[in-house]
Amino acid sequence: MTYLQRVIANTLIFISLSVIFPAHIFVANIWVAILASFILSILNTLVKPILTLLSLPLNLLTFGLFSFVISAGMLQLTSSIVGSYRFGFASFGTAVLVAVVMAIVNVIVSEHYLDKYTDR
Repeated sequence: MTYLQRVIANTLIFISLSVIFPAHIFVANIWVAILASFILSILNTLVKPILTLLSLPLNLLTFGLFSFVISAGMLQLTSSIVGSYRFGFASFGTAVLVAVVMAIVNVIVSEHYLDKYTDR
């Protein structure tokens, strides 16, 4: 999956979840969702590997489930950079839920593109 496809997928996830859970996730408009997706991709490239490395013992102890907490932290950091009045979550638990949904959707989309290019 290319970078642009991942940004578009994350944008659609943000918009979809804000429609499904309007009391828990707030996205002002589509441009804010695109901006948040772009900022999240930058944070995932620069900050997330450092946090993953620092939390490696805890991640091993929880069999990898702590990675959802790190992803939720990246979403909260994205919310504070974009502005919580334009893009935000009701609680950290909501951010964890969004991180889980994003991981599932990204795996499904990546599997689709992987199957598309493999020989059968």
